[in-house]
Amino acid sequence: MMASSYNAKEEDGHHSGASGPCGAAVKSKKPDNTAFKQQRLPAWQPILTAGTVLPAFFVIGLIFIPIGIGLYVTSNNIKEFEIDYTGIDMSSPCFNCSQNFSWNSTRPCKCSLPFSLDQPFESNVFMYYGLSNFYQNHRRYVKSRDDSQLNGDTFSLTHPSKECEPYRTGSDNKPIAPCGAIANSMFNDTLELYYVDPNGTRTQIELAKKGIAWWTDKHVKFRNPGSNNSNLTASFKGTSKPVNWNKPVYELDSEAENNGFINEDFIVWMRTAALPTFRKLYRIIQRKNSMTPTLPRGNYTLEVTYNYPVRSFEGRKRMILSTISWMGGKNPFLGIAYITVGSVCFFLGVVLLIIHHKYGNRSNNSDIPN
Repeated sequence: MMASSYNAKEEDGHHSGASGPCGAAVKSKKPDNTAFKQQRLPAWQPILTAGTVLPAFFVIGLIFIPIGIGLYVTSNNIKEFEIDYTGIDMSSPCFNCSQNFSWNSTRPCKCSLPFSLDQPFESNVFMYYGLSNFYQNHRRYVKSRDDSQLNGDTFSLTHPSKECEPYRTGSDNKPIAPCGAIANSMFNDTLELYYVDPNGTRTQIELAKKGIAWWTDKHVKFRNPGSNNSNLTASFKGTSKPVNWNKPVYELDSEAENNGFINEDFIVWMRTAALPTFRKLYRIIQRKNSMTPTLPRGNYTLEVTYNYPVRSFEGRKRMILSTISWMGGKNPFLGIAYITVGSVCFFLGVVLLIIHHKYGNRSNNSDIPN
């Protein structure tokens, strides 16, 4: 048998190696003999025993289950009502509008949808519009905007980013403000809500259009070009409106603090959704006093000015009325998730406790051969 020689230099990471054709030493690929490269660094490895695992399962279960029950009950106390006004069915009041309306329509189509609330809505009520099968999370769609232009930069106003293509310039070769596919596809349906009393008299419900956008978006990310008190018509001179808009951006609202790039409906739309089915805040119905509910139980009518076509992408449109709580809107998933995780941990703790009680002593008393 051939004996192998030991070289201390090789152990320390210095390898003599074999000689090359010209007598040069070939560098070895063996890692250096260091604690890091040889994985000899000190490490802590927990030893899982019944005394540590079982209490952990029971503690997680006893904490998660009450939290889940609280979240689930809170979510169920939130009142929510939803009505679809896409107009797919022939019996729908909005059927004719959905069939005949397109982006190029000059006359708006209106439809009325009656509905009733079985229980009153006590606190502030938030009105949302919802869209389905609309992929705002598409990569090219999300990038199709110019944040510098939206922040009021005068140079970007007349020289939009190339990311806005093909909605960068209009047919008159003027720069589009606001540019991009997100702004071009802005939701523009008009929703009005009426309460119908038992005598048949309709009373329009006041809808607050301010306070629906994030404060940082309203005061930091979105600004009009020029000074705050400047004439928006002059500030946007030399620009063109988006292709699918019926009016330019400086005519979105009659109030100066809600017009142009700082229009809150526009700001809400520009915050893209992560999923193809989403809802966005449209209006707020504020509670006037604590003696009467915000929306009493009874009959209502939703008046829709049908401006937003969804047939081209097989989408759906809906209106949602909802109250909120300290945890936000109605979402039972979080409570169900906590209850599920807590129940599973508690069940596993019981099962492992039974197994440990039945077989643990037997394993401890058994002789382990050397």
